[in-house]
Amino acid sequence: MKKITFSLIISLTLLAVILSACNMPVTPMAAVVENSAPTEAETKAAQAATEVPALAVEPVGDPTDAPTPEVTQDPTLEPTEAVTETQPAAEEETQPAALALGPTDFPEGINPLTGLPADPDLLALPPALISVSNFPASARPQAGLNTSPIVYEIYIGEGMTRFLAMFYGDFPSFVSGQTEGQGTGSSTGGGEETAGTTGESTAGTAGEMAAAAGIGPVRSGRLPYEDIRSIYSGFLVMASADRGVAQSLSGATTIYGSDSSDINSAMIGVDRLYDIALASAEGYPGSNFNLDGMTFATMPPEGGQTADKLWVFYSSLNQIQWQYDETLGAYVRYDIRTDGSGEFVMSTDRLTGEPLTRENVLVIFANHDFRAPTLIDINLTNMPPIKALLLRDGEVHEIFWTTRFGEYEQQTGLLRPMRFVDANGNDVPLKPGRSWFEVVTMSSFYVESLISDYPFTPIKEAEGTGLWLVRFKGLY
Repeated sequence: MKKITFSLIISLTLLAVILSACNMPVTPMAAVVENSAPTEAETKAAQAATEVPALAVEPVGDPTDAPTPEVTQDPTLEPTEAVTETQPAAEEETQPAALALGPTDFPEGINPLTGLPADPDLLALPPALISVSNFPASARPQAGLNTSPIVYEIYIGEGMTRFLAMFYGDFPSFVSGQTEGQGTGSSTGGGEETAGTTGESTAGTAGEMAAAAGIGPVRSGRLPYEDIRSIYSGFLVMASADRGVAQSLSGATTIYGSDSSDINSAMIGVDRLYDIALASAEGYPGSNFNLDGMTFATMPPEGGQTADKLWVFYSSLNQIQWQYDETLGAYVRYDIRTDGSGEFVMSTDRLTGEPLTRENVLVIFANHDFRAPTLIDINLTNMPPIKALLLRDGEVHEIFWTTRFGEYEQQTGLLRPMRFVDANGNDVPLKPGRSWFEVVTMSSFYVESLISDYPFTPIKEAEGTGLWLVRFKGLY
């Protein structure tokens, strides 16, 4: 036992010497056992030592925390939807007020025959309808036609046509001096007066008609004038008329020529015309006129076909071409020469020298009453819808015209202007501007033709050419 104890003491002494030589502290066994489980603070410290520092991730960020529109959605989606929502408003802002004009309740200062602004004082006066010569061709170029809101061209026999030019809301206002040999301001009313032609500009408004332009040449009255006059509640200006015809015309003033040897010498000055309009407005049966009925829109109706040219054949020496000018947004008139050359020349307004143009050209098919070779009436009042063609904006539309009596006519005893509808009776809008009516018989026909210098001999139909032919067919 003593030997075992002595050996143990020797071993412990040697171990102490060795540890002391290594300079290592000796932890008591109890302390080792007590600290074998780490404390909570030690555990957190150990975890923190193994984690990535927060500063290393904050600049990058979690993608799911970013604003949704910037990261997870197509950035073009929302702007596209916004544009789509605002498009209707933008369209409404670009469309002119003319889209809403007619057939009734025209704003003050708007001409119901054009859909355009006009002189309110002149709108208060009844329409003037002037018989204007087209034959003999020495009448050309006629004076003042570009100011007329509506011109009716009617057949008077022997291959000839005549114009009934309406003046309402505006009168020609100046003379350019382009007169083709005769004084453009020559104005006579029963031989009463003649206005000089200074070539200077004058105002075209009420009260400023002195030294004004002349309109014409004025020619004799014709039977269809009464129907046209009545539906516009206007008055007529003509260079006399055959006795049988004159008895059928009411509200007419006769203008005489200044040269008995010149059949086209009768002209009426705007000052004289204004005086007649004032007199007609006082006590005239139709002075409480209503010119509502037409509609206007800047956009053409749907379903139109290309119509670059309208070629109307009344007779071999009376052919008209209406050619669309995209720059003007209107059709320009050309007349065939009467020398047999077959050449067409541009028609102009004698007062200005400018081309004769129309925003709307209409072909009106109507019942003609042929009483004699040069005595022809046309039925234009209280008519149900009858076929017509409307050319506007380089397109042709097959429509209908009507003057059928309605509630207004029955209550007032007055008539309304010619109106235009589609096959369902809906109003067809004209382009804001002036109109020209080519009046033809019911037996006349129209067709889209193969393009040719002489398309009527023979007529060859073709689609998509833009050339439309109208062939007048009469009894004589």
